[in-house]
Amino acid sequence: MSAIEMQPLPSATGPRRGTPLDAIRAFGIVSGGPVALVLLELASIVLVVRALVDGDTPPWPAMAGVAALTLYLVAFRPWSRRWGTHVGEVHRSLPGDELVADPGITMTRALTIDAPVDSVWPWLAQIGQDRGGFYSYAWLENLAGCGLKNADRVHPEWQHRQVGDTVLLHPCAGPKLARFEPTHSYAFDIGWCFTLEPMPGGRTRLFARSRVPRGLPSVTYSIFMELPHFIMERKMLLGIKQRAEHVTAP
Repeated sequence: MSAIEMQPLPSATGPRRGTPLDAIRAFGIVSGGPVALVLLELASIVLVVRALVDGDTPPWPAMAGVAALTLYLVAFRPWSRRWGTHVGEVHRSLPGDELVADPGITMTRALTIDAPVDSVWPWLAQIGQDRGGFYSYAWLENLAGCGLKNADRVHPEWQHRQVGDTVLLHPCAGPKLARFEPTHSYAFDIGWCFTLEPMPGGRTRLFARSRVPRGLPSVTYSIFMELPHFIMERKMLLGIKQRAEHVTAP
């Protein structure tokens, strides 16, 4: 989900260690698409510039590529970084902001769930590769070797964690849990955080915020992870909403 490094698991009694092949497979599935798009955009820019320097008309595929890149940078990326938010929510402080004090990239996504926080929290509490999954595109995650299954019910045995626990994203790796405050905050040490806030009428506002450190981490994230992260996280938020509302519905 996030591009910052994850903690490898000890091998003694836990899940198996990852192999170089596992790492290559996961990277290829998650970032292969963005890398291919970057290469196509670079080729488009080169072809357009070369044609203009030579006084020729740039080929239409190259022009289309440059236009698509412009549309992505000007419209799609800003929209994806604030997906679902209301006025003022992007710039407000949320639990977990302190984990990355000086971010180069900040993204805030949100949605409203027609269920109280007590009904939403259990779905968030049990996320993890070895627990309830992430309620996203499991088929795509499993192509990357995650080997997970999204839960469709609340499991009481999966409702408790301790700060410092490793939450698996993959059978052999995952970030550390930095916050676990029932009905309110769930945050990873890599700057990926979730917040629940009660709303009038027994509804809940669910926030997902990611903060990426400045410099190389932000550049790497933008190229390799930003687009797949948005696609998977948006589906995750909608998956939590669907499950919580389904259980709460009469």
